[in-house]
Amino acid sequence: MSGLRDRLEAVRRRGAALTAALVAVAGTIGLVVAAPAAPAAAAPGCKVDYTVPSQWSGGFTANVAVTNLGDRVDGWRLTWTWPSGQQVTQAWNATVTADGSQVTAANAGYNAVIAPNATVSFGLNGSWSGTNTAPASFALNGVTCTGAPGTSTTTTTTTTTSGPPPGDAMAQVAAMQPGWNLGNSLDATGADETSWGNPRITEALLDNVKAQGFKSIRIPVTWGQHQAAAPGYTIEAAYLARVKEVVGWALADGFHVMINIHHDSWQWINTMPADRTNVLNRYNAIWTQLAAAFKDSPAKLVFESVNEPQFTGSSGDAQNAQLLHELNASFRDIVRRSGGGNASRLLVLPTLHTSSDQARLDELASSLTTFDDPNIAATVHYYGYWPFSVNVAGGTHFDATAQKDLTDSFDRVHNTFIARGIPVILGEYGLLGFDRHTGTVQQGEKLKFFELFGHYARTKKITTMLWDNGQHFGRTSFQWSDPELIAQIKSSWTTRSGTASTDQVFSAKASAISAKTITLNLNGTTFSGLRQGSTELTRGTDYTVSGDQLTLSAALLTRLSGSRAYGTNATITAHFSQGVPWRINLITYDVPVLQNATGTTAAFSIPTSFRGDLLATMEAKYDDGSNAGPHNWTSYKEFDRTFAPNYTAGTTTLTADFFAEVNDNRRVTLTFHYWSGAKLTYFVTKSGSAVTGSTS
Repeated sequence: MSGLRDRLEAVRRRGAALTAALVAVAGTIGLVVAAPAAPAAAAPGCKVDYTVPSQWSGGFTANVAVTNLGDRVDGWRLTWTWPSGQQVTQAWNATVTADGSQVTAANAGYNAVIAPNATVSFGLNGSWSGTNTAPASFALNGVTCTGAPGTSTTTTTTTTTSGPPPGDAMAQVAAMQPGWNLGNSLDATGADETSWGNPRITEALLDNVKAQGFKSIRIPVTWGQHQAAAPGYTIEAAYLARVKEVVGWALADGFHVMINIHHDSWQWINTMPADRTNVLNRYNAIWTQLAAAFKDSPAKLVFESVNEPQFTGSSGDAQNAQLLHELNASFRDIVRRSGGGNASRLLVLPTLHTSSDQARLDELASSLTTFDDPNIAATVHYYGYWPFSVNVAGGTHFDATAQKDLTDSFDRVHNTFIARGIPVILGEYGLLGFDRHTGTVQQGEKLKFFELFGHYARTKKITTMLWDNGQHFGRTSFQWSDPELIAQIKSSWTTRSGTASTDQVFSAKASAISAKTITLNLNGTTFSGLRQGSTELTRGTDYTVSGDQLTLSAALLTRLSGSRAYGTNATITAHFSQGVPWRINLITYDVPVLQNATGTTAAFSIPTSFRGDLLATMEAKYDDGSNAGPHNWTSYKEFDRTFAPNYTAGTTTLTADFFAEVNDNRRVTLTFHYWSGAKLTYFVTKSGSAVTGSTS
């Protein structure tokens, strides 16, 4: 993805979606779960490492690593007591149940065996109030884990399997849910995996990704800059060895691993319409070498033919389809003929542009019919409804149109492939606005997108792989940059969460505080209460609920707003019968104030007193009513790419990209829309490289 913004704008307007979570995880208290067979007693020697990598108001994520210091364990249960009244809301890599403060985590089928000195890990999301004290003690199969080794003469009879049977493509793809992308590393187009700003990949990174609950890892690889010239097109030995090293680490961690040909798709494969022979020879050379290098790798290694295939200068859809069919057919033939594990290895084939448009799906379906190969999966990508995904054309909300784009996309993918027994991997997902930073899309609207995404993909049995170029999970810190976002994503793997029409409640400082009402999106849950931190707010006094309408009383808002300083005065959380809580910020504001300014097309900022308000979008029109600036089919400009607020500096910047498509000496009327509902008008005129701006 990274670095391809202009291509992605056209390529990724549609896509497709997520997964069937293979391991049923039931962390919610009271949820009935089929218990596994009782495990045999553990050898008297074990160690537990319990860490909390993320914590937020009312919630947290914990990772638990259990090391067996005794004899082999076949089937395990880890028990502990919560010291501070915590509750588990979700878990992965284990089935978690609770009776009051007593908690039991039981193995999944694929991780039941713990060899001597081996470690098994699982994770959980939980809720807390007051304090979040770590458990003081753990017991493995009834034996307290002291960190000291021991021995045992107990034998076990539990039989486990490590995964789906070989050749079962549907089962293997289901076992890959959820997945994660190691983006902007080996796919970088520079001379080294660090050329796009990420550090070198380490075993520790992969270990920590595994501990987050991911079952598969997609390792995008760009090969062109590490390839010799024709006719051999030999891959640099050191680079191939590095890829094999990283793949080996991932396999050793138990991941399903997918490798591919990545940015080569737009660097040279796209020239295939005019240079068919050379492109095909070079492409075939890569897969011939990769097939030989990895033919003895375990079945958990998966090959993807090419990332986001596209062609420049073709005659149209028919030729595009034929060229992609030729690439996919050649890839399949090379891998299958190479023998070893490749004879039955799972192969993943994309649609054109990895699009979920029906015509593109039908083209790939036709190819798969021709191949008649049971060990093949289809792949598409999904980055949301484009106006919402980049915040352009007024797409500030995850509204009905954006929701329908998602559900329609997943429906098409399911009906075309999965309903016919062909598994689907959603190889990348996210929002295109993340190319700049994750704040391009408003936080609450973003969370609603990922909540529905995870739920609907799960119902359609689509396996999903989060695109992460380093901005989500820290490559050295091993921390999530947005704990609230990843909590929503993880929750969606197993359940639904309640949301609301907004996560922002504005009260104007210039006016008396009044009651405010928002709409709850229950999403199949039931509303259970409202809290400020660990304090339960009082229904009927602090708030009322009528159907899906939540009304915050004027008395509550007055109490929590305190001195009514501009900005967020307090945060409360709506809690539901399942899933993660919904955060609501209580904000004091007044209408922002703009000032006159001068500058250049390369550097122009409007002095802005935001006064607690937040910018949602901006319109730009000429005096005759026609649209100004980039994307002149809409008056609403693209957030960050054409304008950007700086709340710390107190400015609103108009970018060089915006002025590049503004006519000289024609006044442009800007309308700034704020999340409070306030609107302000401002005027700018460009003359050469000079820009003037005024409020009138």
